[in-house]
Amino acid sequence: MAVAKPVVVVTGVAGNLGLRLLPQLADFEVIGIDLNPPTTKLPLRFVPMDLGREESCRELYLLLRESRAAAVVHLAFVIDPVRTGVLDVDRMWHINVAGTARVMEAITEANRDEVTVQKFVFPSSVSAYGPDLPGPVTEEFPLGAHTLPYAIHKMESDKVVQQRAPALRGCSAYMLRPHILTGASVQNYLLGAFRGTPNGRGARAARMRAEGKRLPCVLPAGRQYLENKIQFVHVDDTGRLIAYVLRKTEPEAQRLTVLNVAGRGEALTFARCIEMAQAKLVRVPGKWGLGVALQLMWKLGISAIPPEALPYMTGEYIMNTDRLQKFLGPEYQNVIRYTIADAFADSFSSDAAAARDSAAG
Repeated sequence: MAVAKPVVVVTGVAGNLGLRLLPQLADFEVIGIDLNPPTTKLPLRFVPMDLGREESCRELYLLLRESRAAAVVHLAFVIDPVRTGVLDVDRMWHINVAGTARVMEAITEANRDEVTVQKFVFPSSVSAYGPDLPGPVTEEFPLGAHTLPYAIHKMESDKVVQQRAPALRGCSAYMLRPHILTGASVQNYLLGAFRGTPNGRGARAARMRAEGKRLPCVLPAGRQYLENKIQFVHVDDTGRLIAYVLRKTEPEAQRLTVLNVAGRGEALTFARCIEMAQAKLVRVPGKWGLGVALQLMWKLGISAIPPEALPYMTGEYIMNTDRLQKFLGPEYQNVIRYTIADAFADSFSSDAAAARDSAAG
């Protein structure tokens, strides 16, 4: 008689990280939650659910109780308003911040009479720390996100997890703070800036994509902006880390484990990133000049980079990952397989070009 696989519920399963995580969960029975089904041939049970709605808390609670899920991986989060079509910031907040609270409340209630959900995994973000850090920060550094709604929502959700983790009734919480995700299939603001893809919703952007045109990388004048350093982490390494956490059998000493996550090796300078991306660099006078450029490209529907991302394109935010290395021990290089440089380079491979063309089409 076959032993039943443990059940894991993955919210936001149709997103890029969800799709990259699925192949690493062959030894689990996966229940995927999202607004729309994921594009995958891998076996899973899909349940449509909008975590931005208050009623979703009870819906998820009933699903957890019925499925006797052993773990919940909460990936549902609006990162790019243009790509997701969720342009209203209040709607974003209800999905991102209130949605995180609803997921944790559902776990708490599902564990009321008996502990079934034993692990909760939530990826926060480096952006929660803010765009200007004094050096490689540890997990204890105060969160200071501002300006960019996505970053602010990550910070607020991060605090929700910190506050609610002790009340999960026997469930251990793992909060990852990954740096910028990279890889052939990944699309985000920073990669978009280096790739130069005109991802805006306007007709001009569509024409530029059809003609294979590439936007320049724009930075304020001044050497410091080229010397600013940045880290990356490959999306598949992030998926491997989540899968490692799900399989981990040794109990944690504390109810909440927080881990900074970045690729192995040294951070890259912006100058090196531009060189690796083979991007055309255009300098503008000061941060205000870049702000004007971002505003113009956004208004014209050429770029999907919101003007509020300005501080994150001109600041330096580097994390200390010693705790992650200690957490993984001898498995560190098997889980985090990409160096920061290799993770970034993979975003510009031939596979990356095909992925971008597919997404833009």
